[in-house]
Amino acid sequence: MLYSEKVMDHFANPRNVGEISDADGIGEVGNAKCGDIMKMYIKVENGIISDCKFKTFGCGAAIATSSAATDMIIGKTIDEALKLTNKKVVEALDGLPPQKLHCSVLAEQAMKSAIADYYKRQGVDPLPLVGEIGECAACH
Repeated sequence: MLYSEKVMDHFANPRNVGEISDADGIGEVGNAKCGDIMKMYIKVENGIISDCKFKTFGCGAAIATSSAATDMIIGKTIDEALKLTNKKVVEALDGLPPQKLHCSVLAEQAMKSAIADYYKRQGVDPLPLVGEIGECAACH
């Protein structure tokens, strides 16, 4: 299985690892059955994601996609962050092997789950804004 230099870099030197103790939103996706669990934390100031951290239990591709996704949404508005798709994460990493594409889906869903949690904490129904957050296709 060949990984791009960008995937290897994000795996070897992941950005934004950790947790935010006073996070405005926390999202967790995946399950122990598929082996990949991602937890993402966001800090929101004036509608902008000022910080984002992650903790991922999983393979190198799961760590790399988590790292890339957090890099891509820091400094963005919530609306801009919600436009981040797994395809954009894969493009930013110069591709992933087909059997690892589900990792990019988990990264997108972890971010959307954190934003949904942020909306809930604000007393806003996240469904019309974030949409349904599904499960990893590899888990089923």
